Formats: sequence, C-alpha cells, structure tokens
Amino acid sequence: MNLGFLNPLLHRPGPWASVYMDTSAIAEDAVAVQELQARDAGDRLAGLGADEATCHAVYGALAGASRDDAGRAVFATDGEVVLDVPLASPPPAPPTADWAVLPRLAPLLEYGGEPACLVAFVDRKGADLQLRGGHGRPRPAGEVTGQQWPLHRTGRDDWSERHFQLAVENTWEENAALIARTLADEAGRTEAEILVLAGDPRERRAVRDRLPEELRAAAVESEHGGRAAGSSQELLDADVERARADRSRAHAEEALSRFRAGRAPAGDRIDAAEGVPALVDAAREHRIDELLLRPGGADLHHDVWVGPEPDQLAMRRSESQYLGEPLPAAARADDALLRSAAATGAAVIGLPAGDGGRRGADGAVPVGGLGALLRWPYQGAVPGGGARPER
Repeated sequence: MNLGFLNPLLHRPGPWASVYMDTSAIAEDAVAVQELQARDAGDRLAGLGADEATCHAVYGALAGASRDDAGRAVFATDGEVVLDVPLASPPPAPPTADWAVLPRLAPLLEYGGEPACLVAFVDRKGADLQLRGGHGRPRPAGEVTGQQWPLHRTGRDDWSERHFQLAVENTWEENAALIARTLADEAGRTEAEILVLAGDPRERRAVRDRLPEELRAAAVESEHGGRAAGSSQELLDADVERARADRSRAHAEEALSRFRAGRAPAGDRIDAAEGVPALVDAAREHRIDELLLRPGGADLHHDVWVGPEPDQLAMRRSESQYLGEPLPAAARADDALLRSAAATGAAVIGLPAGDGGRRGADGAVPVGGLGALLRWPYQGAVPGGGARPER
C-alpha cells in the first residue's frame, strides 16, 4: 500500500481521534442507524478524554458520510476532521474509536482495500475506463474513442470487398493500439497495479498483445461485462476482486521471500530487520523501504516513545537525544512505524493474518508481526537487523 494519502496527518500535533465505522447498511432505517453510530463514536471519544469540538467534528463527518462505500475512517484533532478515508471493506460494528497521541493507522491495511485496478470495457470502437482504487467505490477514468469507420465486414468475396475487409481489420488493429497506449498512460498516472480487460473477446486480446510487457503481465481478461448498456456487472466485480486478491497474495509472498533472504547475514550485511528495537533504529535513519505488518502480531501494540515529527521515535523515554523533543509521549509501535513509513515514502505490505506473528517453520514470518526490507543494508550487522553497538 502506498501511504501518500496520509500526508495531511504527518506533521500535525495530536492528540488524535481515529474512528472506523461501517457505512454500508442498506436497511430502511439506515440513516437513523448511521446517525446513532456516529453519535456513539462521539460519545466514546468524549469518554476517552477528547475535547468537545473534536467529538462534534467527528460526529458530523460520520453522520453525513455516503453509504456508497463500505465504511469510513475519520481522523480529527483540534476540532477539525483532517482526513476522511473511504474504506473498501466494512469494519466491524459498533464503530471503533481511539484517542491517542498518534492517529490509529494500522486498521487501514485491513479495511482500506486491495491494490488499485484499472478496468477497460473494450470494443472495436474504443473503450471506457474505470478505476477501482484502494479506497472507496469505482470511478470513471476516461474514454478512448478510436476510428469509427470502417468497422463492419461484409460477406461478399470480390476484390473490392476483400480490400474493404482489410481496411476494417486495420481499423480494429489501430483502435486496439490506441487503447493499449491509453491504458499504459493511465496505469502509470493512477499507479494501478492490475489491469482487467472486459468486453469484445477479439479486441481485448488484441489490446493485451499491444500492452507494454510489464503491464501485459499484470493484465487479466474477463468474459463478463461490456460497454453496452445493461451489461451485467456482478460477475465482472467478482473477477476484479479475485484479481486484486491474487495480486495482494502474490505481492505478500514475494516480499516474505525477499525478507527471509535479507534477514540471513550475508557476510556482515543485513538487508532486513525485525523486532521493534531494530525497526525503530531503521525508521529513525530512514532505512525502511518496505514495512511488513501482520495483523495480530504481538509487537504491534508494543509501546515506543515519539515526538511530533515522524522520525522522532525511540524505545525509551530517556533517549531524548534521538527525539529532539523534551516531552515525548508513548504510542503504539505499529502506528509510529506507519507514520514514519508514510513520511519517508516507504511502501507497506499487509501480510495475511494467521499465526499472530509467530515465527513459522520456514522462518518466513517477521517476529512479532513487524518486519522491514531496508533501503540499504546494515554493515557490521547483528541478526535481526540492528547495527552492532559501538565499543
């Protein structure tokens, strides 16, 4: 997951209100239920010590939130909702509410959504594009209009008709090439990791053949859905979600493989880190390239000490020389590391929940559920990822 959307949260002092709420109810009394849930979230925050203005701001955002999305994550401080994130999966009811020095970020990996996907509904005239991002409902992403004539072959077999049919096939091929170029540009602009091609079978194969190699490898074809009005979307939706889940699973497996290789010392080099002390060192030095997080890991709620800036974090309050902050505060390790990762442009990979972060038989799972692949290795390293202490 790319955490760039968290930028508004990174440099504002807390404390922060963080609420995750299911907004997907479709019952007749959905509006009343949503208002009650929003009020309950505000009351919970007040019980945790949040100020009245912040509680009221959170209530207003949640009571008026669209029910088109599965849920909302709202982050507020000092009487203002700073970030309101649509969720792709509904969080459990009732809403969860936290009041802490840092925003509660870790649940975003579980409810925030799968990798962004670009869907192309293609036919021989062009394509309609749709972006299904990591957050919220699908949205239009443009249209491709190719040559509109000639498009239809005839059944006659004289010389002039064969010449016309060749022109028709050239139109199809040129339109396929135009769609492929547009898809490559749009995938780069939106950072979509998956491309789903739906619609006319011949044209979608022709488009796929003309994609750049990297995008072609990330493309799948669906037999469902199309440009025509009334085309069924339910089976296409299932194909898209399956492709996104497969991509997430493959990405996690690939990252774990690199983590396992990087954790083993190569000479005096360590390319991966695990355990809260090593990760705090790496985050403070901006070494984390990819942060690995498994829900349920024992280390996720380990306390660390933080200041107002993302790289101000330490294992002990007395390490004020690292914080540059005379009054550091305790925070959860997962939220502190996610804030640091967002600030330094590191990617975050959510691992499947399962063993609670315990080390598996193959040693692939980060100890405690937290691990990292490093931007540059530790020299003179110790197993686990930290540098050897100065003598």
